[in-house]
Amino acid sequence: MSNIKLIIDERPANIGNFMVGRLLPFREKRMVGPFSFIDHMGPAAMSDHENLDVPPHPHIGLSTLTFLFEGEITHKDSLGNNVVIKPGQVNWMTSGSGIVHSERTPDYLRQSDKMLHGLQIWVALPKALEQMEPEFFHVEGKDIPEWEENGVNFKLIAGEAFGRKSPVPVYSPLYLIEIKSSSRQKINIGDHLFGESALYILEGAIESEGNIFEPKHILIANNAKLCEFEMHENTSVYIFGGEPFPEERFMYWNFVSSDKELIEEAKIKWQNQSYKPVPGETDFVPLPDQSKFIKR
Repeated sequence: MSNIKLIIDERPANIGNFMVGRLLPFREKRMVGPFSFIDHMGPAAMSDHENLDVPPHPHIGLSTLTFLFEGEITHKDSLGNNVVIKPGQVNWMTSGSGIVHSERTPDYLRQSDKMLHGLQIWVALPKALEQMEPEFFHVEGKDIPEWEENGVNFKLIAGEAFGRKSPVPVYSPLYLIEIKSSSRQKINIGDHLFGESALYILEGAIESEGNIFEPKHILIANNAKLCEFEMHENTSVYIFGGEPFPEERFMYWNFVSSDKELIEEAKIKWQNQSYKPVPGETDFVPLPDQSKFIKR
């Protein structure tokens, strides 16, 4: 690959065919296809008196995807869903016009030592669906397409690729693919991808044109067809991307929209606590400082 742009601590350098950052969004790249946010949680070891407690907070204009490697999270939302997310399962919540949810350590783990490790991802909705009714889907790990090719393990977590389709109900052309290899392997999957594509290194390392990239870097390709690289031993990566939207997206806190007015309305609605509440929850996350507004 050529024309890679490496960004570490916001200092760019051109070294090949990728733009590389620590998380999405970062300064020089706000979205990849419809993907607008990726958070790598942990790995975090929590003692018997430490727990995850994210009180109710709202979302609009996006779908959230939670995929755990270790640990468990209780998801509760304003639609009345109350589900424990376990490793390998996919939690897919579509906010549309507005949904509120909380994320906490399950009651049965709160007095024990525990681990938490996973990905939380935001996927922006197409403009025509930004105000759709909110929905929630929980997909078991056994239902996620998984296969092996030449000693490399693949899993299609969401979207369509490789002639396969995940049961996760996405709303635009996209893909989220897990690739794992215990041995050194050359990977060339560009012909199976489309739109914009990026790669997140969870563990191990990948190599391209003599450049080695290590965990917690996102590599963004200028052309999905150029997705060719070499995986080192015991490496796990996540390929994500899809067709970008024609309109720009704006982000403020947990709100994503092509229309700033919808974000302003959501802010006022949350300040007034006029969203439908999460059953059984009494506290909430306050609206943050207005200076945290992000424009794509």
